[in-house]
Amino acid sequence: MSEEEVKIAGKDVGKVVAPDEEQVAADEMTYHKKQASKVPWYFAPPFLLFWLALIFAVVIPIFFSLPTGLTIENEASNRGKFIAERAERILADFEKIGPKVVGSHANENHTVQFLLDQLGAIKSVMRDDLFDLEVDLQVVSGAYIHWTMVNMYQGVQNVVVRFRSKSSTSESYLLINSHFDSKPGSPAAGDDGTMVVIMLETLRVLATTSQTFKHPIIFLFNGAEENPLQASHGFITQHKWATNCKAVINLDSAGSGNREILFQSGPNHPWLMNIYRTSVKRSFASTFAEEIFQSGILPSDTDFRIFSNYGKLPGLDIAHSYNGYVYHTKFDRTDVIPRGTLQTTGDNILAMARTFSNSTELKDPSRHVNGHTVFYDFFGYFVVYYTEATGRILNTCVAVGAVILISISMYLMAADSFVSIGYILRLFLLIFVLHLLGWILAFALPALMATIFDSADQSLTWFTSKWLVLGLYVCPTLLGLSTPTLLYLSISRNDKVSQPYRLQLVDHAHTLILAVICIGLTYVGIRTSYFLMIPLLFHAISMTINMLTTLDKKAYYWSIFVILGQIIPFLYFTYLFHAFLCTLMPMMGRFGTTSNPDLYISLLTALGTMLSMGYLIPLLNVFNRPKLVFLILPVVTLVFAFIAMSQIGFPYRPKTNVERVNLMEVQRVFYEYDGSVSRNESGYYFDFQDRRKHQPLEARVDIEDLYYVGDDCDKYMMCGLPIFNHRTYKSRRQAAWLPREVPVTLPGKPRLTLLNKNVSLSSESVRFEFELEGPSHISIFVQPLEKVTVSGWSFLSDYLRNQPPFHVYFSSGKIKTPLNFYIDLQKESSDFNEPLMQLGISAHWVSFEHERDAETQKFLATFPPYSYVMEWPSSYERYIF
Repeated sequence: MSEEEVKIAGKDVGKVVAPDEEQVAADEMTYHKKQASKVPWYFAPPFLLFWLALIFAVVIPIFFSLPTGLTIENEASNRGKFIAERAERILADFEKIGPKVVGSHANENHTVQFLLDQLGAIKSVMRDDLFDLEVDLQVVSGAYIHWTMVNMYQGVQNVVVRFRSKSSTSESYLLINSHFDSKPGSPAAGDDGTMVVIMLETLRVLATTSQTFKHPIIFLFNGAEENPLQASHGFITQHKWATNCKAVINLDSAGSGNREILFQSGPNHPWLMNIYRTSVKRSFASTFAEEIFQSGILPSDTDFRIFSNYGKLPGLDIAHSYNGYVYHTKFDRTDVIPRGTLQTTGDNILAMARTFSNSTELKDPSRHVNGHTVFYDFFGYFVVYYTEATGRILNTCVAVGAVILISISMYLMAADSFVSIGYILRLFLLIFVLHLLGWILAFALPALMATIFDSADQSLTWFTSKWLVLGLYVCPTLLGLSTPTLLYLSISRNDKVSQPYRLQLVDHAHTLILAVICIGLTYVGIRTSYFLMIPLLFHAISMTINMLTTLDKKAYYWSIFVILGQIIPFLYFTYLFHAFLCTLMPMMGRFGTTSNPDLYISLLTALGTMLSMGYLIPLLNVFNRPKLVFLILPVVTLVFAFIAMSQIGFPYRPKTNVERVNLMEVQRVFYEYDGSVSRNESGYYFDFQDRRKHQPLEARVDIEDLYYVGDDCDKYMMCGLPIFNHRTYKSRRQAAWLPREVPVTLPGKPRLTLLNKNVSLSSESVRFEFELEGPSHISIFVQPLEKVTVSGWSFLSDYLRNQPPFHVYFSSGKIKTPLNFYIDLQKESSDFNEPLMQLGISAHWVSFEHERDAETQKFLATFPPYSYVMEWPSSYERYIF
């Protein structure tokens, strides 16, 4: 065989080689060309700006898009459709009533009559040849255990409507619920007036069209949700129509405006999601929201839990969550609710009412139980849902498939690089460890930023300026993820495996981490594990295309399909996490003082960034001078940190983004066993709602003598404070007290009367019988003294399994008769002629129908315009019996 000289890598080589080595030399030449095919560095900033532009050009416009509200003028051409203008007019009248606190004239009389008048107007235009409409005003009393207290109610009201087709013989009802009561000071246009008027307009449309339906519908306007959740309990446990209800659509609000979100479904009834998917015109639904809400992290609860726990009803829990800044404040008014919000939600509720009321499943939902559901929408255009069992199979297949693809890729990589598969695996292991370190840093760096700002008393800087999270958390996440592999790729001089292949190994490491976490979360029952399945699926498609076209062997061209494959996941996750941040950021203003809200927002932002950019940010290594390009990230973080420390980062703004301050003007008296008074003082009881506590008030409000009562909680039952409900009980150790020289003038005085004290015949126990009279909201606290136990009482006996002090929350609506109760005590020595228990009475005049005294009004006037004070007079009396 002849021999010849060949050129290798452009150089004359004097060595004579055999012809079968020519291909090897050519392959080596191709390999060296791969090393020098990077993109000029100045294209890197446009690459990053492209993704930012997608957010502002696609994600945000779609998120805020709303339909044009239909008007009464055009109603003739829109028969059978929801008319937003009519709902808007009703909402304006609803707002004019003002705050609607349980027990107030506004709630128990004015609002109830308002609803009855609206229902009467609907009945007057109803097709009475086709439909029956029956209205029942329920006045109900009852009790149940709610978190840390007995939640007891007397005479709360429900306006209940049964609407049915005359041709219907079904006894299976659909329940649609909203509430009309409010927090003190709030006119409640958003929470929950919007849903009230949507129900009214939905009923009007159904009643005036010729479209009949199989199953009757119950429209429940409940009058005590904020109390909390009392009227819904009264309905589902006592109303004559409750046992006929087979499913529920619960409508609530944690904000004002934009679209409603479906955040709870089922449980265990996937057919509900099928109805939602086929009915709604513009969907917004998320399993992630459901699991977050049900975890108890968020400071919210809804009637849905009552219907599920006490009525065993499956259903959908739907709420407005945007612009939670005005939620439960005086700024919750009609002018912050776009007409398009009423239209889009009204269209969806009307469509679901029609579909539910004609569904076969509603006849007997128990026959259609099939496990939990995984559900999510894409930009509101369509809904994806499947059972949890299907989700396990899908997640497993995608994750395992992706791992198989990276295994094939590494095998081909070894063959193309003329190295053993063992060499590639060792290289992959090194890169995997470095990338795993990047994952840790991706969450650690934004968490560090959150901790630093909180330590400097600068939390919540993003509360108004949401865009600050881009520099404070997004950039540190990207920096942390990319730094270990960037440094490795920059200093590595591995001549056996090309730089493009090494960068592919970074992508493979990311895929393996996602796959392992996806499978792990799936099999511990976290349905949100679909988050990890989505980028894996699209990257698997990209890998398949690259290997079929052999682009994976052609320098960095494989990155083209990686980029294209991640556009849809990027759009989905930026859309979803933008929505969640818009919901959760306002909530952090009422999240309490003990937790660092920046930490929650930083970790949520980091998660969204990892899911949307995890495959994309390593591709900056495709550009020349990658270290210079990556310097953009810490520079942006530094600039944003300085901005956050400026006035721009001050969290609060008047009217739109206020600081919430809950306070009570208190008169408290401690009576001893002999009837003497050991303490009698007035002051202001502060329950601060966010991490900054009293600091934003110091420059304007005289709170020099303010102190936190943590030490008092070890001395006095319930910290010696008029604890209002389960939430103030939870935060009692973080409460503050500001003494006041001028005694508080209360609108009234609670009256506790000891009716009787009877020792049992066996002398083993003693019964105290009391009568209590006072305002519409009262709490009773019972603390047995040493060696004394509460053996029984007139309230719920199951509650006594808890540890004392015991808490009974009692509210009155339409009925305001005195409360008679007894407490049975046992003592080891059977000596009942000495102190046995502490009894505390906390009375609250919550409604604005009660006038505040002059000193209180003067004090409230000093609060800055960027704050909102929810306040009322209260008393606390501690007795020893």
